[in-house]
Amino acid sequence: MPVTDPIADLLARIKNAQMVHHLQVDLPASKTKVAVANILKKEGYVSGVETVSQQPQDVLRVHLAYDEQSEPAIAGLRRVSKPGLRVYVQKNEVPRAFGGVGISIVSTSKGIMTGRDAYRQGVGGELMAYVW
Repeated sequence: MPVTDPIADLLARIKNAQMVHHLQVDLPASKTKVAVANILKKEGYVSGVETVSQQPQDVLRVHLAYDEQSEPAIAGLRRVSKPGLRVYVQKNEVPRAFGGVGISIVSTSKGIMTGRDAYRQGVGGELMAYVW
C-alpha cells in the first residue's frame, strides 16, 4: 500500500516501536527519511541509523535509544507540515520545540536540518516536525 506522507510514516513507526520496546525498526528508505533519521541520531534521540541494500528498495534501519530505566529517548513526536496543509516559516520565525528542550526539523534550501541550525544559518523553510 503506498504511503502518502513518508515522514509521518517514519515518525509513527518509531513511536510505535518505542511503545513496545523494540531495539530497532525497519522501513523503506528514501533520501528524506535518511536525512531526518540522521538528525535524530545527531541529536541523541536514536542510537544508530543504517541503510541496508535490498531489492526492490533499500531498507532504513533505525536503532532506538533508551535510558537506564528502559524509557525511550523520544518522549513525543509531532508532524507539523502535512500534504494537505504545508507549514512554512521564515528565517526569523523558526520555532523552538518546548522552549528549547526538543528540536524542530526544517526542510530548507540548504537541506534538512534542525530549527536551531536553520536559525543560525539564516534560512527558513518547511517546518516538518517537532521531537522532544
